Amino acid sequence: MLNVVLLGLVSFFSDVSSEMVYPIIPLYLVNVFGATPAMVGIIEGIAESLASILKVFSGHIADKYRHKKPMAFIGYSGGVFYKVALVFATSWVGILGARVIDRLGKGIRTAPRDVLVCESAPQGNLGKAFGLHKAMDMAGSAVGILISFFLVKFSVGAFNYKNLFIISAIPAVIGLIVLSSVKEKKLPRCEEKRENFFKNFKKLDIRLKLFLFIAFLFTLGNSSNAFLLLRAQNKGFSESSVIMLYFIYNVSASVFAMPLGKLSDKIGRKRLLVLAYVVFAFVYFGFAVAPNKASIVVMFFAYGIYTAMNAGAERAFIAEISPKELKGTMLGLDSSLVGIALLPASTIAGFLWDAISPAAPFFFGGSLALAAAVGLYFAMKTPVKSVSV
Repeated sequence: MLNVVLLGLVSFFSDVSSEMVYPIIPLYLVNVFGATPAMVGIIEGIAESLASILKVFSGHIADKYRHKKPMAFIGYSGGVFYKVALVFATSWVGILGARVIDRLGKGIRTAPRDVLVCESAPQGNLGKAFGLHKAMDMAGSAVGILISFFLVKFSVGAFNYKNLFIISAIPAVIGLIVLSSVKEKKLPRCEEKRENFFKNFKKLDIRLKLFLFIAFLFTLGNSSNAFLLLRAQNKGFSESSVIMLYFIYNVSASVFAMPLGKLSDKIGRKRLLVLAYVVFAFVYFGFAVAPNKASIVVMFFAYGIYTAMNAGAERAFIAEISPKELKGTMLGLDSSLVGIALLPASTIAGFLWDAISPAAPFFFGGSLALAAAVGLYFAMKTPVKSVSV
């Protein structure tokens, strides 16, 4: 498990860096550059979708050439360049460019990192390993948000966003140093000629194909977390208070990630994922009808529980039912499909917010989550048809 812990530390420091700036980006766009919620949605959607297209390719390259650690290093390096780009951004276009750099890095590193976690997990403890990694990942997010809160809350005079961007690059560099200690299994390059993947897609486990479709449907209603932050501000929370709400979400996800990952080892991945979608629907409906500030606080806490339920179980499920020589490709494909769906999801959410009401995107997202839960529940009863590609 040492490798899993080291990879968790890499994600910890990377997320300290990322989350120091993430919760203030939508506020920065709206309050400094005058962006509308619809524009925030488009920026987030473009950044996430463009980057996510890379995930399936990075996973395929990791499977073929077996160089997972170098690819992860290149991806995590994107976090450093992201902060530099934020410092020099002078308009929403510059912020968009910086977000694309950040998401490109995530697109490159995610699949090879997940395969490293998968290969390092003890037998029968895959859910626990992914849960531990997610717990450390979310703990880093919480620490980063807390640092951001104190810098914003206790700044003298007008808050200088660019100073925060510069400081946030430090933990990203530390993460790269830790990554150099990760041990990668030296596997031979995959030299054999493979049949075209898309030509043989029908040969994959039917559960995998159904899940990829359901995850795509679910994500169409799962818009960027930026809208949760904007909703909190819409309900009267100050900038520093919004950051603390995001802190509550990350602490909740970190605390519950490992025990819920272990639970998926016992009760099965799909049972936990169905429940995760139901919890997500509850959260989004809660954001839609929130009568007061206290209800918003509860929803951020519950959203952390959803994240803990979904993250480890989803990756473990895909890793288990994918052909062993295509684990990276399948993990990357899942991330790519989810990321591609984020463009219409965030764009739709932004326009629903502007055209109808701030509650509208949350009613939409909650409804799709319930539909995905029902679909996944019945997919659980589908007979298995597993054929290696």
